[in-house]
Amino acid sequence: MTTVEKVTFEVPTRDQVSPDNQAIFDHMQNAFGMVPNLYATFALNETALADYLALQNRKNTLSAKEREIINLVVSQVNDCKYCVPAHTAVSKMYGFTDDEILEIRRAQISFNSKYDALAKFVKETAVNRGRPSANTSESLFNAGYSKANVIDIMIIIGDKIISNYLHNFTQIPVDWPEVPKI
Repeated sequence: MTTVEKVTFEVPTRDQVSPDNQAIFDHMQNAFGMVPNLYATFALNETALADYLALQNRKNTLSAKEREIINLVVSQVNDCKYCVPAHTAVSKMYGFTDDEILEIRRAQISFNSKYDALAKFVKETAVNRGRPSANTSESLFNAGYSKANVIDIMIIIGDKIISNYLHNFTQIPVDWPEVPKI
């Protein structure tokens, strides 16, 4: 039996990525003052960063707050040590409080019944690999979500699974403030 060493991933610098990815790095640096490590890791592939950003930034039917609820719930389900802190920071920018963010991560939201139905649907969908219960699905529709919204919810869940899995495998350094465990 042979021993296989774990492959390690280093976060690439601007000089280590393609010219197209360098342009994206420059845009992020100008817009956000940084290139988050996980985005930089996507740039180890010639097209993955642009493709991922196109998926993330596609037009959809959900509000920014609803998208962050999905991002937080899925990242919590997948125990992503990078995405939970990243989306905690983004959620604060959208006006969620620390206590509200903890409720969102638990998918037990007391401050907004529509958001609670969304969080429960997302958690069940992520845990059960796309198969939420009939009751949870009915609650989502009763809360006012449409079939078009469900399509967007599923796409955002898929988007978040991609980044969660990439970090869970690569274990690149987290460049976001630490958050409480739940």
